[in-house]
Amino acid sequence: MIAASLGNTGLLRLHKTAFLCSRKIPASVVLKCYDWAIEQRDQGNCIISGFHSKIEKDVFHYLLAGTQPIIMALARGMKERIEPVNRAAVNDGRLLMVTPFTENIKRVSAETAEKRNRFMIELADEVVIGFASKGGMLERLFAEVKGQKVSWIQE
Repeated sequence: MIAASLGNTGLLRLHKTAFLCSRKIPASVVLKCYDWAIEQRDQGNCIISGFHSKIEKDVFHYLLAGTQPIIMALARGMKERIEPVNRAAVNDGRLLMVTPFTENIKRVSAETAEKRNRFMIELADEVVIGFASKGGMLERLFAEVKGQKVSWIQE
């Protein structure tokens, strides 16, 4: 359930692909993730992600250079200050920021990140994993995902 949002909520009606990636990622997968992001941008696909890990932030950078819709899922309550580049995308109607948390959750933790990831998977029509560390949260999470199309970039 969305506790707060900022931006064009109409983006929620689009076909959405969730992108998740572990914080630690082999160099061999980084370029594949960049190529995937550029392909999604060029095709105009709506991507939902937390854009929290380094690689997710890089993917966001590539996506923001396009014109396609983007949904940013926060692992905390809604931000009070929105970065100017994000504000411009919100104002253009192509960025929606959503969170399952109320404004009293100010910091990201492993627990809020996991809840945010589950929230994104529920909102998405399909999921793409850039890389999942062995024994990490994403690997455990996707062992539980049922009825969702999951693709892996690392393969």
